[in-house]
Amino acid sequence: DCMQSPTVWIVGGVDKGNDYLDLMPLVREKVKAIICLGVDNQKIVNTFYNVVDLIVETAGAEEAVKVAYKIAEKGDTVLLSPACASFDLFENYEDRGNKFKQAVRDL
Repeated sequence: DCMQSPTVWIVGGVDKGNDYLDLMPLVREKVKAIICLGVDNQKIVNTFYNVVDLIVETAGAEEAVKVAYKIAEKGDTVLLSPACASFDLFENYEDRGNKFKQAVRDL
């Protein structure tokens, strides 16, 4: 809610039964692109496809970060906020965070 710049949102993983409609006002106002991370993202895509101009599905942290780097413009925010469990691609949430940080360092 405190973000003021356009946001590229990295989200996804194993759905935990979330109601993504709760996020609709924030996504509509702040998110310029969604990068789906993982294999279970159809619910995310279906919820936001007509709200966000660009939705890209990726296979892992490295690809998600590279896509975000290409999409984001100076002043934009790239946000990793998965809203899902990490077990489809990562050992746990710590592994997901570490792989994300390493992918950013490798840019």
